[in-house]
Amino acid sequence: MSHETWLIIATIIGIALLLFLIMKIKLHAFVSLLIASLFIGVASGMSPLDIIDVIETGMGGTLGFIAVVVGLGAMFGEVLKVSGGAERLALTLIDKFGEKRSQWALGFTGFLVSIPVFLDVALVILIPIIYSLARKTKKSLLYYGIPLLAGLAVAHSFVPPTPGPMTVAAMLSVDLGWVILFGILAGIPAMIFAGPVFGKYIGDKIHLEVPDYQKLDEEVSSVREKKDLPSFTLVFTLILIPLVLILVNTVTGAIVGEDSGNLFAETIQFVGHPFVALIITVVLTFITLGTRRGYTRDEVQEVATKALEPAGIIILITGAGGVFKEVLIQSGVGDVMGNLVVGAGLPLVVAAFVITTFVRVAQGSATVAMVTGAGLMAPIIDISPVTQPELGLIAISIASGATVLSHVNDSGFWLVNRFFGMTTGETLKSWTVMETIIGLTGFVVVFILSLVI
Repeated sequence: MSHETWLIIATIIGIALLLFLIMKIKLHAFVSLLIASLFIGVASGMSPLDIIDVIETGMGGTLGFIAVVVGLGAMFGEVLKVSGGAERLALTLIDKFGEKRSQWALGFTGFLVSIPVFLDVALVILIPIIYSLARKTKKSLLYYGIPLLAGLAVAHSFVPPTPGPMTVAAMLSVDLGWVILFGILAGIPAMIFAGPVFGKYIGDKIHLEVPDYQKLDEEVSSVREKKDLPSFTLVFTLILIPLVLILVNTVTGAIVGEDSGNLFAETIQFVGHPFVALIITVVLTFITLGTRRGYTRDEVQEVATKALEPAGIIILITGAGGVFKEVLIQSGVGDVMGNLVVGAGLPLVVAAFVITTFVRVAQGSATVAMVTGAGLMAPIIDISPVTQPELGLIAISIASGATVLSHVNDSGFWLVNRFFGMTTGETLKSWTVMETIIGLTGFVVVFILSLVI
């Protein structure tokens, strides 16, 4: 058996070990990724001390970027949640679109809210509005719920600064502006097809009323009076600030180059760096949605600190994914895999989608699927001539693969099942199909773009 063949076998066994630890042993993904990395390193013939160095390098290299961005993004999202910004977006858009087009309003609400706010948190905040609309119109919960869920799921997977696409961007060393641009281009049609279009269809097929155990009156009462909420313009502007600054930075870099010596261009690139863009946004959010709305500085600090609790888990999993990637590169597995993919003539966006879909279906977690998919693709990309825009497309292809076919091994599946009071079969017919439409639409868009870019 040749060394190259053994490296491929060792990698396959390592991935199987990862899935076994997560699915059967129920070991935390952070520990599972580290164990799988250690196994691949040893099996590939790396010296034990070299493996330890690689773990440190992989963890530090990834978290140097991710920890800052995810931490800042979590603070931004938590203040937006506590201040009522999410409700303001939903209520204003429903008013503007009108009741007949409320599906579209909810889809765009989900899309905007899930950029700074984690999906599960956003669903908890906005589900009372879905209950209220369903009770008022006598329509199925799914008629309104699927568009909202589609918007939440699309932004959660496709548009930074949410952790998934941020992680992929960091691991592939792709400019965040390209990920945002292609995430929006792929995400909007995905939200439309999986949201209002599919929502109307499935809402007619499955009629769901508000489940008794949700205590509707208490839930709906949590939606504050409009006069108590921050303004729509303020909330919308705060969400746009980091996206616009990062995109302008990317465009400026593409036009004048990264080291142009032009003071104006360098200033734009500094302000548009994800670190600075998010610091500016977070400080503005603390002031405009915090102290100026009656919160004390201690209360704002408490909210910001609380935001880091869920962020810490994501940061650690991301760091372990960086270790996994680095072991694949340093062990030589990446070169072998890259040559196989290039030799097979398989487009990188297709390979990224297929690999990530396999991991997603097998173990359930979209975050772990993205981390693993990016880890497997990074060494392949290293030996291929790939531009920054092409890397951005590959990142969204990975995000698409991590979205499809959510089923019983995904925590999101059961979260939706509970809030909508569905059977397992109804959840498969609604949530699972919706997620698959999102992933497939996103992949089709990036594949078409890859043919012209």
